[in-house]
Amino acid sequence: MAKLSFTHLDAKGHARMVDVGAKPVTSRSATASAVVHTTAAVVRAIRRQAVAKGDVLAVARIAGIQAAKRTDELIPLCHSLPLDAVEVGLVLGRAEVRITATASLAGRTGVEMEALTAASVAALTVYDMCKALDRGMVIDGVRLEAKSGGRSGTWRRA
Repeated sequence: MAKLSFTHLDAKGHARMVDVGAKPVTSRSATASAVVHTTAAVVRAIRRQAVAKGDVLAVARIAGIQAAKRTDELIPLCHSLPLDAVEVGLVLGRAEVRITATASLAGRTGVEMEALTAASVAALTVYDMCKALDRGMVIDGVRLEAKSGGRSGTWRRA
């Protein structure tokens, strides 16, 4: 059986941060999504801005952007990245909030973790702001939708 090689482990099996210093700088982007399943009544309250904690969509958008910028503090072995842009979109459905987050930069490593972190924290913020109305909310479907740039090129969820 062939021995697997992991980029985040050294020869002794110890965790390490990958050296990306020799990689070329390329334009990179990643988009991730998440869904907060709730009740139609909660979505109506969000839409009317009738949630006691304030404007749910605005606060979740800011939380997602802030989270993307701090991903390296949350996920071990992630590089600190000088992000060029982060966009977080939230769309209200009948009984759900759909979140999309896109991070981009010109750099030596991808921004998938930043996009995933932004979508996740935006979803957690929706939950936090609405939990008094519905403790049964479910955060679901956190996933990478697309990425571009770097050696592996473009990938898009089918």
